[in-house]
Amino acid sequence: MRIFATVIAAALTVVITATAQAFCGFYVARADTSLFNKASQVILVRDDNRTVITMANDFEGEVKDFAVVIPVPTRIEREQINVGDRAIVEHLDAYTAPRLVEYHDPDPCMRYEYLKSSQDRAVPQATVAERERKVARSLGVTIEASYTVGEYDILILSAEDSGGLIRWLTDNEYKLPKGAEKVVDSYLKQDMRFFVAKINLEEQSKLGYQFLRPLQVAYESNKFMLPIRLGTLNAKGKQELYVYALTRTGRVETTNYRTVKLPSDTEVPEFVQGEFAEFYRAMFEKQVEKENERAVFLEYAWDMGWCDPCAADPLSSDELRKLGVFWVGDSAERSKIAPQAQNVFVTRLHVRYDSKHFPEDLVFQETGDRQNYQGRYIIRHPWKGEASCDISSYQADVRKRQEREAQALANLTGWDIDDIRSKIPFPDDTPPPPTDPWWKRLWG
Repeated sequence: MRIFATVIAAALTVVITATAQAFCGFYVARADTSLFNKASQVILVRDDNRTVITMANDFEGEVKDFAVVIPVPTRIEREQINVGDRAIVEHLDAYTAPRLVEYHDPDPCMRYEYLKSSQDRAVPQATVAERERKVARSLGVTIEASYTVGEYDILILSAEDSGGLIRWLTDNEYKLPKGAEKVVDSYLKQDMRFFVAKINLEEQSKLGYQFLRPLQVAYESNKFMLPIRLGTLNAKGKQELYVYALTRTGRVETTNYRTVKLPSDTEVPEFVQGEFAEFYRAMFEKQVEKENERAVFLEYAWDMGWCDPCAADPLSSDELRKLGVFWVGDSAERSKIAPQAQNVFVTRLHVRYDSKHFPEDLVFQETGDRQNYQGRYIIRHPWKGEASCDISSYQADVRKRQEREAQALANLTGWDIDDIRSKIPFPDDTPPPPTDPWWKRLWG
């Protein structure tokens, strides 16, 4: 009897202690625009010579004192001007923000070759996934699908019997609560359906500014540019600017300044999870200095239809239309693409500028590059469970890895290496797991 197996909390609590290595980590934090002061956001929708620009400014003070000058390359009629929705800008910011993800080491006493190969980053993800599927099939379990929906990472399985399903969950570090095996067996005999899901933890940021609703302007021009020079005239110091470009073709880059990818896919120590905002600010400042304060940095480039891992849901067709993505929902356009696809590629650029280092307005060009990129930083949690074998070799490997992570963090941020090391619980410094009854630890 084959069933779709998914686990929801109402039926069975399954504590997930390790991520399947075919995933790109579980999302735990993001670096949105609230991390930086004096940050302005501009959304550019571009197709051929048509542009829709949405501007969200970080205006501080009384609303009556607000004024803005918007240079545009052509005559603007009243119908070309609109007032947008701030919430959509915030959604786009969250969706494209650089992110922190986490993995958990498997039990070092579990000697399965497929676990070793799945951790080898030189092996293509597709190959790793296929190996995992073969191991699952040998236990009578089939990995039907893996995807992210909203704030949940979901795995769908099918199984021939409860024994194979239990074995697969155990081997992949899905720790089952006491007595779960009998419960699972009873549900499988009833041909019940289940979910196995993990919630992504999102940090909720409150912006410390008084924002006005964004202004939108639609126009036609061969010039694909963004005027920034007026903004430096009365600026108090350097300005932070985020540009989100939405196109049909691919990634957008600047032509009169260097477009540089931020360091990504770097493993950092565990404590960065509690200091991600400080880490990202320090890392960005170090990269700005490295490029002599004259570069535009790429933080995200991705097809709008999906994300991995998701810091927020992709924008809906309705939200994209409100931003001016006029081709979304067009019947002729829908006939060219698959159902559910948006045919929108988003680029997120971040620049810190002043009149000295950015004397010219930003000039852009569309490229045909649709390769996905994201600012992504990785935490790998060492195994902290009880060991049923000698794990001294594993602990030595963890210590070496933690030292590499400390060195990488120091290089990215300029932080003192000894201060970093002092925050890392190396294996021989880690206290043993608590032995008190669970209820003694319940309220601290």
